[in-house]
Amino acid sequence: MPGVRIRRVRPAADIPAADGSRAQTRARAEHGRRRRDLTRTMGRDAIAIIPAAPVRHRNSDVEYAYRQDSDFYYLTGFAEPDAVAVLIPGRPTGEYVLFCRDRDRTREMWDGGRAGPAGAVKVFGADDAFPISDIDEILPGLLEPRARVYYTMGLSPEFDSRVIGWVNGLRAQAKQGLHSPQEFVALDHVLHDMRLMKSPYEQEQMRHAADIAVAAHERAMRLVAPGVTEYEVAADLLHEFHRHRAEPSYLPIVGGGKNACVLHYRDNSEVLKDGDLLLIDAGCEYGYYASDITRTFPVNGRFSPAQRALYDVVLDAQLAAIEKCRPGNHWNDPHEAAVRTVTQGLVKLKLLSGKLPALIKDGAYREYFMHRTGHWLGMDVHDVGDYRVDGAWRVLEPGMALTVEPGIYVAPGARRAPKEFRGIGIRIEDDVLVTRTEPDVLTGALVKDGDAIERFMAGSGVV
Repeated sequence: MPGVRIRRVRPAADIPAADGSRAQTRARAEHGRRRRDLTRTMGRDAIAIIPAAPVRHRNSDVEYAYRQDSDFYYLTGFAEPDAVAVLIPGRPTGEYVLFCRDRDRTREMWDGGRAGPAGAVKVFGADDAFPISDIDEILPGLLEPRARVYYTMGLSPEFDSRVIGWVNGLRAQAKQGLHSPQEFVALDHVLHDMRLMKSPYEQEQMRHAADIAVAAHERAMRLVAPGVTEYEVAADLLHEFHRHRAEPSYLPIVGGGKNACVLHYRDNSEVLKDGDLLLIDAGCEYGYYASDITRTFPVNGRFSPAQRALYDVVLDAQLAAIEKCRPGNHWNDPHEAAVRTVTQGLVKLKLLSGKLPALIKDGAYREYFMHRTGHWLGMDVHDVGDYRVDGAWRVLEPGMALTVEPGIYVAPGARRAPKEFRGIGIRIEDDVLVTRTEPDVLTGALVKDGDAIERFMAGSGVV
């Protein structure tokens, strides 16, 4: 693909595990850099308060697997619950304070080890650390000399009320000479702009997540054949993620036949049929960074003429959109390129009729292509960052990462569509890093050309 950088993935067995001590040192330096960048933005009369994610229960006393809040982890690298990070620019005795669970031999026997305040300093780079049980006594004193509080309201009403209570407690003592902050600033607005631009460290994590996801999709493609169930394919994807210490970044979508026309199909319960296509949308999270891939391919290893005709339209649209992922273009340029190509293809295949400009203006394509062409990608699979700035589409810059995922979905009951296309759903998705030059397709090693897919399927023994 001229003008686009495609990475060749390593075989699954060759994807290395991170060197623990070296990785820990690099991560600590990265988190420290982020804290310094944020405190410079805040100014010396401000304070930032960032709570950890709470533990959530699945049912009764069974907890969901714990996953740290992305903003909290972005600044701390600390994965334990019941913690609060506080950044205080210019504080002589240390700008980074971490409140966390104290060591507890009994609880650690049941739930696993804790860093404790000493570990928060030694391992995670806090300048000062205290037991979380002491936060009500200590934090008001840290707030008192500051004019502005950087905090994200609305994520946790319970913690919101605690922060407001600390500030109001100081205001109530104004007659005793205590000072209190006068302004709340939305921390997420500042922090999410930082997270939008991926550092070299972050890009490396995303490449690793991409490599693992590519290997998982290849494993699934080797398994697929008529008679295999969707949930068996999903199980193989999860197995490949977990064997590389990765987690699914979202619930995998494994939709055979007409199920591919359900954008967020979740049942993954049906038997794959000879002659159908299979759409797999699955990505993993490695080191808190996500990948997100979709491929669509024939269950029996061979596209029918109608399937191949629709598939090639989607592939052409994706290639046109990826080509627009260059610095200086705006966020909507890839989508506009995909829409134009999809609409042209739909007209050629007689799924739409009319003049191209009018069909695009009227959104006629939305009957078959009803979603956007991509989203930001990073620590969250639908990552943070504004798509518009001051009412205009955001300009793409090196370091931004996004997905590119056009699709065509012809519902089984689409009466205006030619019969041979009904019940076909196709989406092709890759992860793209904006660089100073050409787009860097992080997941581009996974086959997607129609002929290449058929060769891969033949090599896996499907046909």
